[in-house]
Amino acid sequence: MVALQETKVQEDQLSENLKNIPGYTSYWHCAERKGYSGVAFYTRIPPVAVYYGLGDPLFDSEGRVLTLEFTDCYLINIYFPNSAEKLVRLDHKLRFNNRLLSYAKELELKKPVILCGDFNVAHKEIDLKNPKANVKYAGFTPEERAWMDSFVAAGFVDTFRLFNQEPGQYTWWSYRFNARAKNVGWRIDYFCVSGSAIERVKSAEILHEILGSDHCPVELEFLLSEEAK
Repeated sequence: MVALQETKVQEDQLSENLKNIPGYTSYWHCAERKGYSGVAFYTRIPPVAVYYGLGDPLFDSEGRVLTLEFTDCYLINIYFPNSAEKLVRLDHKLRFNNRLLSYAKELELKKPVILCGDFNVAHKEIDLKNPKANVKYAGFTPEERAWMDSFVAAGFVDTFRLFNQEPGQYTWWSYRFNARAKNVGWRIDYFCVSGSAIERVKSAEILHEILGSDHCPVELEFLLSEEAK
């Protein structure tokens, strides 16, 4: 399965060869505003059901959440809001974050949950190059990091840190100042899973060598049951 965030496209703008890649079925949740936000899935494995949004028009109009249900887990694809310059959207982001956490916990009552996407927050100082200089900036505010603490305390596990505790592991770099070549970046893209499903996580990696965006892909190998496959 492939999960995309910030697609910035309306579904009626998609060509047939984008919607129908051989061997994959695609699902798209697009923002009402053109050229903004949006998430999508490509999957080889047919889901049991597909859910669009969080059930809240305030957030769902921005096309930020898409969920695939399988027989033994849920997979949620999320493009979290950015707190923006001067933190003008910080309150909006925190409201979204809290609703998202409630939604994930509701699903978890039925089966384990995998969450993936651009969380737009570096959780710990190890997760960005210059933590001291960025404390008051979007993506590293005390409020956003405290929410991430609460997310982990609620039982969701940052899978990458199960395998790699090294600094300098980033998923986003500014286009300015040759940041990627210097590896001056942030780790803001995650795969997180319900604590009950840790034993099904086989690997989690950052694919930093893949270019084409200011982000790089992250990858999770997760064991599905034969029934789910």
